[in-house]
Amino acid sequence: MSDLQTRLLEKLDQIAEQFSDLEMQLQSPQVMQDHEKLRELSVKRAALAPIVTQYQAFQSIAQQIAEYEQVIAANDEPEFVEMAKEELPDLQQQASDLLEKVTGELVTADDRAIGSVIVEIRSASGGDEAALWAGDIFEMYQRYVARSHWKIELLDIAEGEVGGVRHAVFNVRGEGVWQGFGYEGGVHCVKRVPATETQGRVHTSTATVAVLPEPEQVDIDIPESEVEIHVTTAQGPGGQNVNKVATAVHMIHKPTGVEVRMQESKSQTQNRQKAWMLLRARVYDIYQREKDAERAQQRSSMIGSGGRSERIRTYRYKENIAVDHRINTSFSLQTLLAGQMEEMIDVLISYDKAQRLAAL
Repeated sequence: MSDLQTRLLEKLDQIAEQFSDLEMQLQSPQVMQDHEKLRELSVKRAALAPIVTQYQAFQSIAQQIAEYEQVIAANDEPEFVEMAKEELPDLQQQASDLLEKVTGELVTADDRAIGSVIVEIRSASGGDEAALWAGDIFEMYQRYVARSHWKIELLDIAEGEVGGVRHAVFNVRGEGVWQGFGYEGGVHCVKRVPATETQGRVHTSTATVAVLPEPEQVDIDIPESEVEIHVTTAQGPGGQNVNKVATAVHMIHKPTGVEVRMQESKSQTQNRQKAWMLLRARVYDIYQREKDAERAQQRSSMIGSGGRSERIRTYRYKENIAVDHRINTSFSLQTLLAGQMEEMIDVLISYDKAQRLAAL
């Protein structure tokens, strides 16, 4: 057995233990009464379930192989020895195939275990058309969320002067959301004739997308002493005060300089909760990128880093195609804008999985 297989089996043993522990926690009366905790643990269990099922099948076959090898080594009963010799190659092939399949599931298990993400869309170059384009991306994602039966909560939004959005921040929760949105981070470029164009010329505009996994509070602890908090009245696009009551929340994480502003709700309490959610996600993302710099570099070589400055996709209205530059593959533009992103996401997952397996 190779060193890689030994490490892999040790990891699978650990995952099997985690799975058993999750099943015990899910049967706890305290967890069953806490809907948020129940959802969180259920997502983690669902991510591990296919790995554990296939690993258990592998263990069963491995046990049969060991028994047949013992029969052949003992060489006591010719009939049993002959049968074992005939069936052993097939069992070994089954075991090899199962191990290869479970390895593929293993490299994406962490992604599937993330059940909540925060998505930020911002208009970039292109003026009013960029805001319209950012709005189109927002609508595309809303349709995708609805098709996937996930839950979406708007955290913050600023509309464009002629429509669309200057920026939109929202939270998506559900099984598989990180795999669904994790490849969307970067620059989304559109080539089309804007509604504001009178000469029929094609313009190029961009919007940026950032996707952050929402960390659990146990993953990151930010003391209030590290955060500077200001409460003000909400402001409109021109800077004028929208409310007379101070409900807008502005937070600054002093160690990193990360800033968050939240004024979507008329309730200061709700704005404060949403601001903390976004602040934790942004600070966690910074710490994780520092911690996983080497892994991120390996990932970016094939699938992209997900950074705001990286152009990941161009949407060409004239040809009715969207080209994903990381995999150099085109998809139907109208299909994507309708929220039918599953085919494209599956291709991205396959490429990413292949790269991760090659790096093992």
